[in-house]
Amino acid sequence: MLRLGNILLWMAAAIILGNARPNVKLNSQSSSGLRSDCAANVMRLSLDKALAVGNQLEVEAINGTKHILLTPSMAAQCGYSMESDPWGNTRIYTSLMGCFVDNKDDATFNVGLRLQMYGENPSAVVSHDVSQTCSYTRWASREILCDRNYMEVSHHIANLDAEAQTRDGKDDKLNANPEASGASQGIWKMTFYTPEPVAMVLQEAEQAGYAAKTTSSRLVMRSPYNTAETYSEDVAGVPMEVFRVSTYYMAPQGLNVVNLAAACPKGGVLFTEDMISWHVPRRVTPLLDGSITVSEMHMGINGQRLDRSQMAARGYTLSTTDFHIVVEIPLGSPDGYYKSHAPDYQYHITYFVEPMLEVLWRADDTQDDTRYKVLFPIITPLMPQSPQIQDDTVPETRVFSVLLGTFLHDVELRNITFSTGVLTVEESNAKGFTVQEHSLANGSKIFSLQVPFDADVVLKHNPERMVTSYFLPLIFGLIILPEETPFALPVDLQASLQDVVLPIMSGTCDQNQFYISVKFGSHGSNFKAIVGPRELTAEMAEDYNFYENGTHLSLILPYTAKDAVFELLTAESVKSRIDLLLLDRANDWVLADLYLACYFPLKATECHPNGTMTALAVKVESTRNLKPSQLTLKDQSCTPQFSDDRFAYFSFSVDTCGTTRTFFDNYMMYENEIRLSYKNAKVAANTSPVDPDYRQTISCFYVVNETQTVAFSAKPRTYEPTAEIGTGQLMVQMRLAQDPSYELFYQAEDYPVVKYLRQPLYFEVELMHSTDPYLELIAENCWATLYEDRTSLPSWDIIVDSCENRDDSYATIFHPVVSDSRVLVPSHIKRFSVKMFTFTKDDEVLKDQIYVHCDAVICDTSSQADGSCRGQCVHPPGQSYSRPAGVKRERRSTDSTRQRQISSGAIILSNL
Repeated sequence: MLRLGNILLWMAAAIILGNARPNVKLNSQSSSGLRSDCAANVMRLSLDKALAVGNQLEVEAINGTKHILLTPSMAAQCGYSMESDPWGNTRIYTSLMGCFVDNKDDATFNVGLRLQMYGENPSAVVSHDVSQTCSYTRWASREILCDRNYMEVSHHIANLDAEAQTRDGKDDKLNANPEASGASQGIWKMTFYTPEPVAMVLQEAEQAGYAAKTTSSRLVMRSPYNTAETYSEDVAGVPMEVFRVSTYYMAPQGLNVVNLAAACPKGGVLFTEDMISWHVPRRVTPLLDGSITVSEMHMGINGQRLDRSQMAARGYTLSTTDFHIVVEIPLGSPDGYYKSHAPDYQYHITYFVEPMLEVLWRADDTQDDTRYKVLFPIITPLMPQSPQIQDDTVPETRVFSVLLGTFLHDVELRNITFSTGVLTVEESNAKGFTVQEHSLANGSKIFSLQVPFDADVVLKHNPERMVTSYFLPLIFGLIILPEETPFALPVDLQASLQDVVLPIMSGTCDQNQFYISVKFGSHGSNFKAIVGPRELTAEMAEDYNFYENGTHLSLILPYTAKDAVFELLTAESVKSRIDLLLLDRANDWVLADLYLACYFPLKATECHPNGTMTALAVKVESTRNLKPSQLTLKDQSCTPQFSDDRFAYFSFSVDTCGTTRTFFDNYMMYENEIRLSYKNAKVAANTSPVDPDYRQTISCFYVVNETQTVAFSAKPRTYEPTAEIGTGQLMVQMRLAQDPSYELFYQAEDYPVVKYLRQPLYFEVELMHSTDPYLELIAENCWATLYEDRTSLPSWDIIVDSCENRDDSYATIFHPVVSDSRVLVPSHIKRFSVKMFTFTKDDEVLKDQIYVHCDAVICDTSSQADGSCRGQCVHPPGQSYSRPAGVKRERRSTDSTRQRQISSGAIILSNL
């Protein structure tokens, strides 16, 4: 395992610290979050994370009145190191042989540090001065210290002149030869072995990053790791960083030379699932020339020794093999800490711990002892973690419930991605979901989420007709603090319930229409509606008066609707049926069905006094391949006057088309037949041979007039006989033209007709079946209503007393009528147009279904006494033809034989 020297954080590393404290001087008894103590040959300063949130830290060494900023290079050269965890807990170690330590006879050491804390505002600086006095007298002949960022070795030498030592303590940089420097005692030069010799004077060595000095009884040499004059060596399978140097210094007796060496482990760590094993060579061969005897061996944590009971309580062991000293630390020991990571957005953890090994051995030949002390931070490799997903959903509660974990304390749940988008934890709770964090006794945490089945983020599917499967796809968005490293964890939840509530359909009929109602089930309106053979579309829904309110829908269909079928035709009615299926959209399962059949009034045959018969043939379901246009009467030359894909209309005289006549009692019956014979080769190719022959018998009965014998004599008549006055009916019709040419008209099956606001309606009123040129038709009064009843209110005047309604902003326009191939007598026809927006109420244009009604008068133009035949909109001079406001319409009192009442079919107003 690599040493963590590279993670040391000094000024350039911007350690994050926190709540500012006043400038105070602290010692080991301080309780302000800064604690200092002595650990043998080092002083340890601990900075609690309570101070370590949001600030940057600079560390300065206090040297008398001077403050020296400890940069990373200066710290490694002068014997200072620092370790900080991600949350701001920081430890600073100072070698008692450090550059700026006040040394009293190698027994008492005064260490001073200043901590400079910078907040967001660089001018707001808070300082903490820390001083600690340590005593250390158990110096070995040679002491080697392996810290995170440097190697240090000190060797006992004879006492130097006190005055010279005082001078050396003030200035260690005596880098010239003794004659040139003028100093009688001090370090002159060094020879490094890499293993080739490299010689440097003191100043050159310091410029290269090394430190060297003499104290009252010791010669000290310090080297950062990985300098040019250090080298690596494998010792018993453990990589070691080594430096060796011969140091020349002036002593009272003359120039002396001391051979110094330090070797520090750079690896030797083995990991199992639950144990860390740290191996240090039992014989550090770069430091030994002969055999040795180990007299002491100690283990510690964070620079502090542990006794046997402390080690046993933590499960630590310290043992030796033939080649190694082995320190074993259980993974997860409370002296270390776990940290979360997310490489490639996958959750991992590491464990960090900082053991210490201290060994004292004696050389068998010289009896010199060596104290070997190693501070060795260890961090495990990344350990992938698979957070457990515990699905606690109980389908009957209709709530998804899931637990996610476990995570370390430095993991935070930030957001959750649902099928509809990303929500923060706060937004999720506000939406009615329950998101919670649960802390466990061991410091880890889990997260829980609850989401109702009916939430809009839940997807639904029906694998079976009565079963609903609920899906909740999730992506938990987590971050690792304090770095805010993101990672995600996808989770898919699923539950099934037999909870489908099917829709319910019902229907009724009146004289003209089907009325269908659907009560939604658990699918809501999420189904396909099949009306007859077709799926209900938006256009069909408009035609069928579709309405939906969230819980129900309704349809109103005429019995002649395209999607209805005729089952049976009788003399006075037709049986029409509408089929409605509700299908699951995904699987086409039948959720509900309705087959509604009713009898509707329909007179299939009419008998007219003039000897004419009319008949309506209807295509029924049993003859689904029938083409009504191919139907004929008995005489196949008699074809329909009108036909479409469902009806054929015949009109013929009783003495034509193969009509038979039968007399019985006082009645005479005319009978014919509408037929389509499949024996006819001409139609066989167009119809199915499995369909039956079409036969519809039509009959008319007439009462036979009685014959009476009238007696008469030769008695002369005293008066001229006159003919008895006969009675009859003159027919008037009103039609709606499709355009101003009045050539095409809407037929009965076209109603209701949809017209748009501001679009003119072109009406024609005609006197039928008359060729008398002395008769004239007058449109006396015309008005519009919202209902078919011509007397219903409200109503709007269109023509008043044969003239346009001048009170209307858009007056009615009369159009001239001239003779043509269709119009034989122009006076028998009146044409006018009116715009749709004339129908208003309280200045608001009504958008509804309307009906137009007229009173027409037939007058005799040859009679001077007939005042009604002055013409359309002709009044005596001075007479107004506009009705005063508020005056109700009064029907003109005319002879009932001359006045006709006519109405249009329904007209639907639209603003689209």
